[in-house]
Amino acid sequence: MKPVLRHSTNKGFTLAELAIVLVIVAALIGGMTVPLSAQIDRRNYNGTRRQLDEIRESLIGFAVAHGRLPRPATSLTDGLENPAGCAGESDCTGFIPWSTLGVKKTDAWNKMIRYSVARAYANAAFTLAVSGGKKVRTRDSAGALSYLVGSDSACGSSPCAPAVIFSFGKNNWGSTSDGAAIADDSATNADEDANATATETFFAREPSNVPTGGEFDDILVWIPPYLLFNRMIAAGRLP
Repeated sequence: MKPVLRHSTNKGFTLAELAIVLVIVAALIGGMTVPLSAQIDRRNYNGTRRQLDEIRESLIGFAVAHGRLPRPATSLTDGLENPAGCAGESDCTGFIPWSTLGVKKTDAWNKMIRYSVARAYANAAFTLAVSGGKKVRTRDSAGALSYLVGSDSACGSSPCAPAVIFSFGKNNWGSTSDGAAIADDSATNADEDANATATETFFAREPSNVPTGGEFDDILVWIPPYLLFNRMIAAGRLP
């Protein structure tokens, strides 16, 4: 008996079927792009936040060694602290003195890290009676203001922070390590605008867009006075 020859009906993908597969694959890849971008942004945000926390520890270590906090860097290119005392709060606001502290000067977006210190803490050795000079405000989801540090009263009658350290985040404001100024590409980021010129009152909140304050991705930490005092007392620097 002769074998029966069977012809396969499987002719492979047609051009139409292949086109559909390609469309599906493209859609899947496109759907993955946004989550991946968001993951990178969150990683950079968290990394910069940890970096600011580490700088805060270095600042406290400097205070324990010298009895005072360092002043900002001399310039964008010189990471040593300014040897001259601060005549006002604006003189005590600038770039972190990275060479003096031995820390990295830029954040995850290659922006220079900023620093503002109360001159009473930076010009000379301080005591337990010295009041901080930095206030930190925030907003709720409706845009209502509140204080994280300080109050509407003067710092002498309410506890204020000795210093704040902050990054301008991914978008808007700041300077790159080579000195290039980064433009503010928004007309509605009021709280970021405030941080760009602040010397005493700053904003800190989660990345978001809220009424009045607008979009915001700055990252700010501060030195609580009780933490600084406790470290100084434990090291025998105070009282």
